[in-house]
Amino acid sequence: MLGLVAEARDAGAERAFLITTHRLIASRVRPVYAMNERQPASATLGLRRGSCSQRLALLEAVARGRGIATRVRGFLLDGRFWHSRFPRLRALVPRRVVLAWPEFLLGGRWVTASELYGDLGMLRAGGRFTNAGGETLFDAIARTAVDWDGGTCSSCDLSGHVLADLGFFDSRDDLFNEHGQTLCLPVRIPADLIMGRRAA
Repeated sequence: MLGLVAEARDAGAERAFLITTHRLIASRVRPVYAMNERQPASATLGLRRGSCSQRLALLEAVARGRGIATRVRGFLLDGRFWHSRFPRLRALVPRRVVLAWPEFLLGGRWVTASELYGDLGMLRAGGRFTNAGGETLFDAIARTAVDWDGGTCSSCDLSGHVLADLGFFDSRDDLFNEHGQTLCLPVRIPADLIMGRRAA
């Protein structure tokens, strides 16, 4: 992890550092359908593969290594959001998915991961995120608006998939301590064995 911090440090200001780190993670950590939300960021980096959530957790960890404070906003999402990604396995997709969406304290203001590359109004020109194919939410923030609140009034509005806003938490661990992971342990372990190496 320290290697990533050192490599991105020359990027300059905090936002540029985070963008550089995001790009490094995108190029070096292969997206897969892993299920363990509590996997240490160091394990994700060592395995060189991780889910969207695990790669976001790695970005948060590197940010904290640079001295940038982080928090997460919790969302409860409708599982149907992932149906286009698993057309033959829809019956196995959980009905509700707990999502930890990071925020970073930059210049005294909390900036959501959705606006790391710019404001949502500008990013909406990149087209909507379809949750199909190889692009994950982690990758999508570099090119398009990931709008959980419906603020863009555009095709990028994902608020219709939000069943509940769970609020802000100092860490993703706090979120999962309070609301649990999407899959309970007896289901998560075999699911992770099957899906944890499958490319997104």
